[in-house]
Amino acid sequence: MFIFHNAQPVEDLGQGVTRRILAHGGSLMAVEVTFETGAIGQLHHHPHEQLTYVLRGRFAFTIDGETREVGAGDTLYKAPDVVHGCVCLEAGVLLDTFTPQREAFLSAK
Repeated sequence: MFIFHNAQPVEDLGQGVTRRILAHGGSLMAVEVTFETGAIGQLHHHPHEQLTYVLRGRFAFTIDGETREVGAGDTLYKAPDVVHGCVCLEAGVLLDTFTPQREAFLSAK
């Protein structure tokens, strides 16, 4: 019921990107992703619905072929199997929410 930020391990994904699983259960998962300036979230797709909330920083996000610049307070929706990715323009942190859970993230812990 209570998940404390500092108790959750950080996974180094390499090339300026880290991931911290904040919480998961039922069909939901919340994940914090930190990017250094210039880091890239490679274009990819998955069968999960995803909401991304920009906590801080600036990013150029591409979703389904459209690229837009976003910053703190902006939210992005990614439908299942839609290709998406980003380039970090100014160091920042994203809060990703997935449904269903990203089981591969859990098995990587």
